[in-house]
Amino acid sequence: MKTTAAVLWEYGKDWQIEELELDEPRDGEVLVRLAASGLCHSDEHVRVGDLPLEALPGIGGHEGAGVVERVGPNVTKVREGDHVVLSFIPACGECTWCAEGHQNLCDEGAGLSVGLQRDGTSRHHVRGSDARLMCMLGTFSPYTVVSQSSVIRIADHIPLDKAALVGCGVTTGWGTAVYGAQVRAGDVVVVLGIGGVGANAVQGARIAGATKIIAIDPAEFNREQARRFGATHTFASIKDALEVLPDMTRGRLANKALITVDTATPTIIADAISLVGKLGVVALTSLAPVTARQIELPMFELTAWEKRVVGCLFGHANPRADVPRLLELYEQGDLLLDDLVTRTYTLDQVNQGYEDMRSHRNIRGLIHYE
Repeated sequence: MKTTAAVLWEYGKDWQIEELELDEPRDGEVLVRLAASGLCHSDEHVRVGDLPLEALPGIGGHEGAGVVERVGPNVTKVREGDHVVLSFIPACGECTWCAEGHQNLCDEGAGLSVGLQRDGTSRHHVRGSDARLMCMLGTFSPYTVVSQSSVIRIADHIPLDKAALVGCGVTTGWGTAVYGAQVRAGDVVVVLGIGGVGANAVQGARIAGATKIIAIDPAEFNREQARRFGATHTFASIKDALEVLPDMTRGRLANKALITVDTATPTIIADAISLVGKLGVVALTSLAPVTARQIELPMFELTAWEKRVVGCLFGHANPRADVPRLLELYEQGDLLLDDLVTRTYTLDQVNQGYEDMRSHRNIRGLIHYE
């Protein structure tokens, strides 16, 4: 079939809207008609070359939800007509990591940077070339073919445009707080960076029972949004927060610090460690360029105050369990999804959506498909 897609031909350049030739799903694959796709910062990392695909052209997008149109042979997890969320990391359910409850580390995730189907071929073709897919999904198109390991069935009555958000940003942020840092009732939590992931880290801390949630972001718009999702205090910088944090906590500092800035830097972990006290936990979700190798750490504090740093991929979430769980929290009114979508766009406005993100005019932009 023929459709359209936002395609990257060269790192550092804009997405281009191209005609897409899409093959039928093969063994274990499904064709999904998407209702919406989130504009996540990870696609910006790909666009600028911080997280390069194995080859270009590439189709962006990894945060989507829609309806299964057709299924290939040996598909057992979903049927035609099912409403699904696309998980940016596959969850096969069979590898060691899935079996041990670490679906975010599924062995099929090794194909994320390759961007092809499980058999090493492509179903997506642009200008006669095979196209790679962001996270093996390619949601910057109204139609895509993906592995059944990447789709999670949800209830039909849930709005698909809101469900799309839990395919990455919501689950990552919420899980960073709840699973990565293990926020508990009564904790003081600092969230560094209030974008699509950071806003949901704030929500995760609120739902987990944190009494003080301190959001740090240089953009006034982002700080204002943080309060909508549960932040009790906001600051423009770590320096500003450290001036009052000891008094706020009777000298103990924060229990947890969640790093959700747009790009991790060599100093960000040391900055976060300065915000937590004894037995404090720093959860690192932000991505750095794949070539980055150096960080700064206050090693004495790690030992003497028993502070910890933990990496968080997809918020330690198990998507087949946590996507439905988060949508239940949304239905109960505990998890705010409607408020996350600051602006909506058509597919041909994808570059404007990312410009708005870079200029701090949206927390989460969303592409709507007809």
